[in-house]
Amino acid sequence: MKRLKQNEGFTLIELLIVVAIIGIIAAIAVPGLLRARQSGNEASAIGSVRAINSGETAYASSCGGGGYAIKNADLALAPAGGAPFISPDLATADAGGGKSGYLITVEKSGDANDRVVLAAAQTCNASSVPSQAMYFVGADPLTIGQTGTRFFASDHRSTIYYANGVNIANPIVITTFIQ
Repeated sequence: MKRLKQNEGFTLIELLIVVAIIGIIAAIAVPGLLRARQSGNEASAIGSVRAINSGETAYASSCGGGGYAIKNADLALAPAGGAPFISPDLATADAGGGKSGYLITVEKSGDANDRVVLAAAQTCNASSVPSQAMYFVGADPLTIGQTGTRFFASDHRSTIYYANGVNIANPIVITTFIQ
């Protein structure tokens, strides 16, 4: 008895159809994944600003004589026998790489009423600069539209503000955000 030869497998047309379907699904899913990543980066930036606000409050009450640190690195310095005021990842978040797609910077307030509170040498963690009466923290996306679209900022009042696609000026003018 003679057996007929059977061809098993997929035809080229069937494979092309499967590849086209996978391509369509990928084209639909990728923008959603990018938006999810941006949302995650923005949530991390808000958390970082919140952590810096908490660190500034602890610094002012225990180390800065009622004044605030105006550099990320100064908040990351531990006082004798204590813990740093912010985590090590925030200590370097003002440098090139940032943190979770955002550049997080602590700086001197641009407010005309800002003043020196305590000399750097008198702070309990030997800060590099004197403590100030006010501070400004900004969180800016490293690549607008890819790592995030919103800019975040806060100051000595501890309210976190945001703006879509526009950098928030130092000092924060509250009337800009009230509509």
